[in-house]
Amino acid sequence: MVREVRPPKLTLAAVAREVGVSAPTVSKVVNGRQDVAEETRNRVLAALQRTGYKSPLQRKSPPAQQAVEVVFDSLNSAYSVEVLNGILEQAAASDMEVILSVTSRQVGSPLGPDERAQRMLDEGRNGMIVVTSAFGSGQLEAFQRRRIPVVVVDPLNPPPGDVFSVGASNWAGGKAAATHLLDLGHRRIAYIGGPARAECSQARLHGYMAALMAVGVPVVEEYISAGPFRSTNGVAAMKSLMALEEPPTAIFAGSDSIALGVLAEARRQNIRIPEDMSLVGFDGTPQAEESLPPLTSVSQPLQDMGRSALNFILRQRSGEEIDSRRVELATHLVVRESTAPPRGQGTSTAQVGT
Repeated sequence: MVREVRPPKLTLAAVAREVGVSAPTVSKVVNGRQDVAEETRNRVLAALQRTGYKSPLQRKSPPAQQAVEVVFDSLNSAYSVEVLNGILEQAAASDMEVILSVTSRQVGSPLGPDERAQRMLDEGRNGMIVVTSAFGSGQLEAFQRRRIPVVVVDPLNPPPGDVFSVGASNWAGGKAAATHLLDLGHRRIAYIGGPARAECSQARLHGYMAALMAVGVPVVEEYISAGPFRSTNGVAAMKSLMALEEPPTAIFAGSDSIALGVLAEARRQNIRIPEDMSLVGFDGTPQAEESLPPLTSVSQPLQDMGRSALNFILRQRSGEEIDSRRVELATHLVVRESTAPPRGQGTSTAQVGT
């Protein structure tokens, strides 16, 4: 019987001897570490290719596709789904894999900022997109030290000036929403916002306030509240507003999800929208169009925001010089059936300018 003679197993040590470097140096190159001189890296890579060496990961699976990690605070809103759809569409066109991470489902990661950033490098990910989440300076610095591109979309906290960000014209959108209600003749207009520290919610609030002050309508503190971008916030705020001695005749909700909560509570209290109260949302999601009644809403180009965020990652990875680190896309008001003049009043003849 002829005995099969197998060639000796190729090891990192054998490659290291051929190149004339240490085995740990070869290991660094195999694992994508950056702390190896360029000339040494090229010699090691040439030897690895010449000898046909494959790392354990390569032997178990095919070479990894380019990948970007996308971090959401949650995925239970139409806003998040629309942004994600834009990212996925652009990723498919760019042959890039998308890895999702939802912070609300994480129970305290044991990894610190540096460990998490290094893990991304080790796993070959090309960058991170953070959507409506808070991202600490320590995390950003850890990623920047390793030259991992990060892009934030509608962040809860203002990003540092050197971080790429994507958003919409929130101030103009807030002003347009309030101006529409003022044009209809409303003067008691409430604002139910998102988280008080969220930059996008603050901008919408300031736009609302600017519209009121421009025509001499006082900003009533009792008419302004903050909470999560959830329908539960709309329900709770609607209850509080209707308990006031002089409730508002119109509500501007800082998101469509909040507005849907207002609609639900209005039905429970037998308040007709828009006959008894007008309602404007923000986001322009499919839910706004499909609600009963269809919701007047400030539309954001959510899918375009997702596409722009991924384009920022791709441009950074290619080494392109990018002049502006901020993309701000235009919003526009879509008028549907949830707004009307106050009860007993026709459309105001004194139109408010935008």
